[in-house]
Amino acid sequence: MKAQHITELLIGLAAVVLLARLLGALARRLDQPAVIGEVLAGILLGPTLSGDLISGHLFPTDIRPQLTALATVGVAVFMFTVGLDWDLGRARRSGTLAVTVSLSSVLLPFALGSALGLYLLREHHSPNGVAFVLFMGIAMSITAFPVLARILTERGLDRTALGALALACASIDDVLAWSVLAGVTAVSGAAGVGQWRLLLMVPYLLGMLFVVRPLLRRLAARGAGSLGPTGFACVLAGLLLSAAATEWAGLHYIFGAFLFGALIPREQSSSLRAQIHERLGQLSQTLLLPVFFLTAGLAVDLSGIGPGALADLGLILLVAVGGKFAGAFLAARGHGVPARQSAALATLMNTRGLTELVALSVGLSLGIIDRDLYSLMVVMAVVTTAMAGPLLRRLLPRRRPEAGEDWDPVVPDVPAAARR
Repeated sequence: MKAQHITELLIGLAAVVLLARLLGALARRLDQPAVIGEVLAGILLGPTLSGDLISGHLFPTDIRPQLTALATVGVAVFMFTVGLDWDLGRARRSGTLAVTVSLSSVLLPFALGSALGLYLLREHHSPNGVAFVLFMGIAMSITAFPVLARILTERGLDRTALGALALACASIDDVLAWSVLAGVTAVSGAAGVGQWRLLLMVPYLLGMLFVVRPLLRRLAARGAGSLGPTGFACVLAGLLLSAAATEWAGLHYIFGAFLFGALIPREQSSSLRAQIHERLGQLSQTLLLPVFFLTAGLAVDLSGIGPGALADLGLILLVAVGGKFAGAFLAARGHGVPARQSAALATLMNTRGLTELVALSVGLSLGIIDRDLYSLMVVMAVVTTAMAGPLLRRLLPRRRPEAGEDWDPVVPDVPAAARR
């Protein structure tokens, strides 16, 4: 790189970090997740408001490959932490209630989203119609586990029956969503690699389960609560190599990063997991993810949106919100969950946040969706995440519950340990 490009890159990164921090703090003051402000920071720096006036000066085309590279690392680290937080035991402890709600809150929006995909395919050309329709279905079905968990913690719901159920449902949703998205990625054929490489995913998965996972258990046991520089280097290298393996095979690197995080043992390793979060978290949250929001925002252009696009956006929001809400609400009510708590659960399942943006970036990078539809879907992700706070304030006001309002599911599937 030339000296001028290095200077431009460093100045651009400083602007991204500061603006993301500022708007993230503003979002928190408005009782919104910080990710809302950070996403808006990326959109504000993009072409939506000023065309190329800001983005062209701060982020010339010569430095954008470096920004994309940093964003790639940021997404890989984020997906690794999503896998790190994923707890299969939480889903098992919740039993059929969480499974039923999860399946309903995925299958209904998936079906409606696929039907919407058939309609939108007429206006938004895609090289693979099947992949486009399936992708629209899964994009409507995603729940952002990290944002949901943060909302529960901030509102003091993380140790309630409702919070335990929501986390269990989101855990199951994660697995379903990423599994289907992996299938869509394979079906799309847009990865530009020989399809024979997909066959190598079988030995890859076997190796991860029966070789890598025991090694990680041994590393956790040897660490005895402390993760030294060598152990952390091994975890970081494993994350990058696993992401590289799935990218090489044509499945996208996010799946390898997620799987490696999910394989790190949970038993007697809470201290190690906390250390991994702490070491990766600050750099990722303050630099790598804001750069990803920037690259995502540079691809969003709402300046030329017309009546037809607004109508499409209305349909997208209707399907995204209505499908997810109805699926979760009806399933919860069918299990005897009170109406107010069922509505709160359905609202929580509608949060999409950064997880949705990652999925949308996959669809855009593979050519499954075009930039116009991508822009509308980003708006949907922001709206569905931003609406959670105000709706929860109405459904579950911060006050002492009256007699009969405090819901504790007396169901054999949900043990007392999960309801504390």
